[in-house]
Amino acid sequence: MDPVLEEIYALVVPSLPYVAGAYAILWIALVAYIGMAYSRVGRLEKEIAVLEESLERRGISA
Repeated sequence: MDPVLEEIYALVVPSLPYVAGAYAILWIALVAYIGMAYSRVGRLEKEIAVLEESLERRGISA
């Protein structure tokens, strides 16, 4: 094997678990954030529907 590649692999391979762990944490945080945003949008849509129904009952056009 090329000595330069051996040196690169010696530097990169020991830190691979940390890099993989960092990416895993990043993806988990991203999925959690998207899930929370999706949940909030669902709640807001329900609230808008309730407000629209209230306006309709009062005879006000939305």
